[in-house]
Amino acid sequence: MKKLLHEFREFAIKGNVVDLAVGVIIGAAFGKIVDSLVNDIVMPIISRVVGKLDFSSMFLVLAQPPAGTPMTLDALKKAGVPVLAWGSFVTVAINFLILAFVIFLMVKQVNRLRRQHAAAEAKPTEPAPPPEDVQLLREIRDSLKTGLPAAAR
Repeated sequence: MKKLLHEFREFAIKGNVVDLAVGVIIGAAFGKIVDSLVNDIVMPIISRVVGKLDFSSMFLVLAQPPAGTPMTLDALKKAGVPVLAWGSFVTVAINFLILAFVIFLMVKQVNRLRRQHAAAEAKPTEPAPPPEDVQLLREIRDSLKTGLPAAAR
């Protein structure tokens, strides 16, 4: 049992497991942001263009509800009436498409940055020209060499 706990501890503290946990937590938070984007921004715009439209309340009743049951999704579900809540599915599908598009844009940017970084590393950088005083000293040296007799060179 002690060996099993030791192995589990090693597994749990590995970097990959911690990275995965952080990714799941950030993903859940990001999902809430996308839900808010869809429900609070995208859907009102679609409703404005198409007309009053609320996908979340769209459903199809599959059986006769009991007498006196209000024809709302919540009331029908509480009454145990089978309901095809296709509006909820449409909302979740829109959320997925927006999330997938945002992730696509992020991956595209990361790949672009990686290509730029790889190109910058692959390109050999030319050494900087020597300072002006070093160039002057080299010119003086070269002129002295050429001005001296052949035996002194």
